[in-house]
Amino acid sequence: MELIDTHTHIYLEQFDHDRAEVVDRAEKAQVSHLLMPNIDSHTVVSMMAAARQFPGKCLPMMGLHPTSVKTTYKTELANIEKWLEKGEFVAVGETGIDLYWDKTYAAEQKESLEHHIHWAKKYSLPLILHSRNSLDELFDVLIPRQDPALTGVFHCFPGNAAQAGKVTDMGFMLGIGGVVTYKNSLMAEVVEAVDLKHLILETDAPFLSPVPYRGKRNESAYLSYIAERIAEIKGVDVEEVAEVTTANARRMFGLVVGSHGRS
Repeated sequence: MELIDTHTHIYLEQFDHDRAEVVDRAEKAQVSHLLMPNIDSHTVVSMMAAARQFPGKCLPMMGLHPTSVKTTYKTELANIEKWLEKGEFVAVGETGIDLYWDKTYAAEQKESLEHHIHWAKKYSLPLILHSRNSLDELFDVLIPRQDPALTGVFHCFPGNAAQAGKVTDMGFMLGIGGVVTYKNSLMAEVVEAVDLKHLILETDAPFLSPVPYRGKRNESAYLSYIAERIAEIKGVDVEEVAEVTTANARRMFGLVVGSHGRS
């Protein structure tokens, strides 16, 4: 059985004292790849260091997280574009809109998202979307710019089954993480309604740990708990969940079977 963690921040300081051990535990838990979304210019160095330390296993993305869109966002975007030109990345992101923490820069977040959409098309890379309290606003930006070649992932999908259908109709995947294991989680209803061919697995480590580790630091080795919960909801074997979601992730991020890195 092979699993792929399509969204982990293993380069953050929460892992500074045991990063190698965390990667080793992930490998022992049959997690073949750890895909790393960037946050902003302050995280690029540590992210790229992790990519060099674990080549072909920890794979970087490049983008500006919406909560990092502040007064300096234009400088941030220019820096990201320079990195993307180097061609070392498996996706553009993490980008999107976040209206949960702060609405001050909502307009600038939309502008940043537009830049990321352009880059995803330009470099033929998937787009990784953050949409906390902002699904409708994100749809308003994305749908007019939709292109058959534009694909990506709604990370930590926060919506209902109807909104999930809107996402899959656009050719995007739903990123399913630890929230699906929480009691009375609406995500269970979404997973039940959506075909496995539209789902990929993620941890968002060190955040959003699945049960039985909720409240503790998350890590990629816990991906199996997410796969097991999805299997329970769908009434299938966990091996089927692993096989389908891993194939989805490999196709989305251009990961060739039997090799490391992007094709």
